[in-house]
Amino acid sequence: MKFKFLTLVTVIALFLSSCGGSKEKDNPSESEAPATEEIKKEPVKEIATSEKIDLMAPTLDNKGIGPIKSVTLDAIDEIMVAKGKEVYKANCTACHKLKKRYIGPALANITKRRSPEWIMNMILNADEMLKKDPVAKALIAEYNAPMAQQQISEEEARAILEYLRTKIN
Repeated sequence: MKFKFLTLVTVIALFLSSCGGSKEKDNPSESEAPATEEIKKEPVKEIATSEKIDLMAPTLDNKGIGPIKSVTLDAIDEIMVAKGKEVYKANCTACHKLKKRYIGPALANITKRRSPEWIMNMILNADEMLKKDPVAKALIAEYNAPMAQQQISEEEARAILEYLRTKIN
């Protein structure tokens, strides 16, 4: 039994150690490290130099690109906050923390920096936002990780927005 387990662990270790060498095979004239660095940095430099956006500065007039054209915010709806918290925990916490940078930006006080429409459009239409919206482009340049397109309904996105409205320092 120990032999089978040791053999399995060895095979897995060999498989994992053999991954990642494809860059050198694709372009044998360059070493692996510079090629990887070039691939990561080139698009970032291009976006960062053309957009120069202070990501902490409010852009409340920008509604983003997507299905949400207008959001009316009334008093905080605690039922919607509870639903938004559940959806946020299930879909957002893998990449976002509320008070600190993680894979994506911290989301506490996001409602002070971005319009409700922008927030919901980023949740619902991340792919197009990352291609066309200047703030979203600057975010991807800063974080080097595109926001994953979630299968979230407009109602769930609105609930996440309501939850984020309560996360102000």
